[in-house]
Amino acid sequence: MGLKEWTDFAREITDPKKAKEKPEALDGIRVLDLSYGSFSGLFASSLLAEFGAEVIRIEPPEGDIARKMSPENIKIRDTGLAYIAEARNKYHITLNLKKERGREILKEFVEKSDVLIETFSPSYMDTLGIGYNNLQRINSKLIYCAIHTHGRNGKLSEKAEKARFGDYDIISQAMSGFAYTTGIPEDYEEFPEHTRVPTRMGNWMGWYAGGAFAALSIMAALIFREFSGEGQFIDISPAEALMCLNNYALQFYHLTGRVIERSGNFEPAAFAYNYFRAKDGMVFIAGYTDPNWKALCRIIGREDLVEKYPTIKERTNPKNWIPMTREVEKFTMRHTREEILKIWLSYKGEGVTVAGEVLKPIETMQFNHWFERGALIRFKDRDYGELLVQGTPAKMSETPPRVKWICRPVGADNGYIYSRLLGIDDKNLEKLKKDGVV
Repeated sequence: MGLKEWTDFAREITDPKKAKEKPEALDGIRVLDLSYGSFSGLFASSLLAEFGAEVIRIEPPEGDIARKMSPENIKIRDTGLAYIAEARNKYHITLNLKKERGREILKEFVEKSDVLIETFSPSYMDTLGIGYNNLQRINSKLIYCAIHTHGRNGKLSEKAEKARFGDYDIISQAMSGFAYTTGIPEDYEEFPEHTRVPTRMGNWMGWYAGGAFAALSIMAALIFREFSGEGQFIDISPAEALMCLNNYALQFYHLTGRVIERSGNFEPAAFAYNYFRAKDGMVFIAGYTDPNWKALCRIIGREDLVEKYPTIKERTNPKNWIPMTREVEKFTMRHTREEILKIWLSYKGEGVTVAGEVLKPIETMQFNHWFERGALIRFKDRDYGELLVQGTPAKMSETPPRVKWICRPVGADNGYIYSRLLGIDDKNLEKLKKDGVV
């Protein structure tokens, strides 16, 4: 099978447009998402919902504060941009857990559910009488996933409980060690001093790492339950999840006793493997092994750099990163990003070196490749109108994930869910609303 035949075959069997014709891997699994002010839980249940789980998003009557987290307070109807991205495929209901009747209703839902996700401070659910030990007695098959920056045990967790700390992404980034390794190195004196500091990653990576590990753990627990018939308790710390993604920094310290300091856009283990300025923006270039470094130097007509920095040891010396970058940029800054790509693609000599454009958000949205693969989709939502949203990254031939709807207003599915699962009619639902229960 040739390259074109293979790509055509792969495109055909994983076409996201055909997903609705295929079964869903988690069809029949019901998830209660009690996340509050935390995108760890929201992202975890989003992943489960994409794979077909019935996710019932439970908010307090006034709505989750996460709906308000949006740049410049921009909202579509009642909801900020960040929440809309993580509300996909979920039924939205309201329930006041501070009310005794609300807790009784939650227990009724638990009897009929497979998974519960919560992001409250440690032991908060226990103080309400609806923690894991209580709910497990009601449903022994329940998979209960608790997500919090500090986890559910240890002295720090106890302190967080006393202080009623919520699950905050910025704390996860700081505690994981990730923030310290991100940003401009302190000894780069050509940069203003206030810029040479530990730097928070631009998005909520702590939350999203925690949510991804939570979803993975829940799916593993579901598989175990198939064999054992038993549910279980899952304790996820987003800080620990992010720490798992912190590459070799911890191992380097353990081995050498030295800290890998911030490296900006540079990779401590490889050069070239970073971004370079072009005439109209930035490009990434990789070519760090000896043959590939030689290829890079041939392309830019600077074979003298091979003699000056002949081995990986010289090229990964932090003192050489800026001088090497400036030499390479003497070439790249004379060309546009498109020209650099053509130059790299036309190279036919020994060694392998790659280059590509660093896309701005508007350019990412104009890049047709993402729409072809369903990584970005234009979706006309019943409640929120036409939106551009991320699609699902997993392409699967038999049980592909999918986006069925984008978001729901606060309590939009109260009538449907309360009636279908608990038999509560409109009259009684209205009474619960007047009593502040929903």
